[in-house]
Amino acid sequence: MNGAGYRFPMATPPRPSAHDTPAIHERALEDLSFIRRTMEGASSFTDVPGLGLVLIGVSALGTAPLAAAQPNAARWMGVWIADAVVAVLVGGGLMWRKMRQRARTGDAPVLSTPARKFLFGFWPAILAGAVLTFALVDREAVWRAHSVVPRALPGMWLLLYGLGVSTAGAYSVGAVPIMGAGLMALGTVALLAPALSPHVLLAAGFGVWQIAFGLWIARRHGG
Repeated sequence: MNGAGYRFPMATPPRPSAHDTPAIHERALEDLSFIRRTMEGASSFTDVPGLGLVLIGVSALGTAPLAAAQPNAARWMGVWIADAVVAVLVGGGLMWRKMRQRARTGDAPVLSTPARKFLFGFWPAILAGAVLTFALVDREAVWRAHSVVPRALPGMWLLLYGLGVSTAGAYSVGAVPIMGAGLMALGTVALLAPALSPHVLLAAGFGVWQIAFGLWIARRHGG
């Protein structure tokens, strides 16, 4: 009937039942988790230790003249490999310390998504350099008195180290890929101009260049 005082009943939306409430809550948590992972994956890796780069650079500056004074190629390589081990321990230790500090102050894991991307971008080039080093070296001739270091070795080290830094730097702060590009440039010069002193080029790349960028990173991004 359409009486004068008649009002049609208003339709009310159905209320979620007690059974539906947990499902809605779980869906909201999943959405928040997805947003969180997406934001973390898009962020940059800022735990590169500037102080560590400075210490590694200072160590390289001391290693260059010590290596140049060695009587054969084997001892020359041994000095630089020892310096590389020290660099891994110092740089890795300070990076881990910085990552733990970031994890304590923020709500994120120590080995975050940007950290994993950085590490997976860096280490393949370094491992390739180690394999190529042992493949290029004549393991009998290098021990002879006054043996000469393979011409391609210093340039290859700089080039592959720079490649690893540049690749990893794609997930890090802007100074890191620039540092990697400079190391690659020095490695290219060492390979194409073998008359230049490898000791000077290694000291310039592993020493001066890393010290400069370590100070830059420490100033702008802490530690």
